[in-house]
Amino acid sequence: MTRAHEMPRRGNRLLVVGLVGAAALTSAMAVAALATGAEPVAAGVVCPNPVDELPAIPAGARIQVERELSALDQQVAEANERLVSTAGQGGPNFAQNAILGPLRDKRAATLERIAIAIGREADRPEGLEQFATCALLGEGEQPAPTTTTTARETTSTTAAPEQEQDDVAARIACPDPTGALPAVPQAARAEVERELANLDRQVEEANERLVSTRGQGGPNFVDNAILGPLESKRAAALDRIEIAIGRVSDQRPGELESFAECSLG
Repeated sequence: MTRAHEMPRRGNRLLVVGLVGAAALTSAMAVAALATGAEPVAAGVVCPNPVDELPAIPAGARIQVERELSALDQQVAEANERLVSTAGQGGPNFAQNAILGPLRDKRAATLERIAIAIGREADRPEGLEQFATCALLGEGEQPAPTTTTTARETTSTTAAPEQEQDDVAARIACPDPTGALPAVPQAARAEVERELANLDRQVEEANERLVSTRGQGGPNFVDNAILGPLESKRAAALDRIEIAIGRVSDQRPGELESFAECSLG
């Protein structure tokens, strides 16, 4: 179940770990600075976002790529926590040597694993190492339009009016697997109903994400950040339905994975 994509365009978006978290981070740093008598430190660590640089992610690499993208987010979160806990410590190069330098090395290794994972299944993306180096966003400094990215979620502060209208109008449509199910045995009914409810909830969450991220990313943003992860979730839920029925019946349904892929309607 793969989907053809065009290569996304490069973006200069910066990765910031949560707008609410950033506000809390700034407050915490101010408190720490007052407690130590030091000048307030930088408001947070910002990193370039590699998502728009990724090509179409092959199905065989998607799980690992999503895991490594989550690792990038976790690394920035940990760096920001360390920035708070060490407020007022060290000399003028402390943050660079003790926080940003190690963070760059971690991100470089993670980005390399992403390139390797994709390269095993398709053309290896080049140039991801440019997204390894992060910087400190100083207090009072306004960031450029930013993107908060996790493995499956992206939030932007800016959106093009035409794109907003397109995304608001668009909805995600998914094929309904219920007509392909055999008679569901009583012993499997509760689990099957639970997984069917999961399928509905997954689509609702994806539609909410479609609205909250409108105007973001390159031409493949919706495929890579919303439809691709949704397909993986649905494939897992459909597989659990097959297993639940097959466990108590010899009429295990086949080919339910054909109902995993969704599209914009």
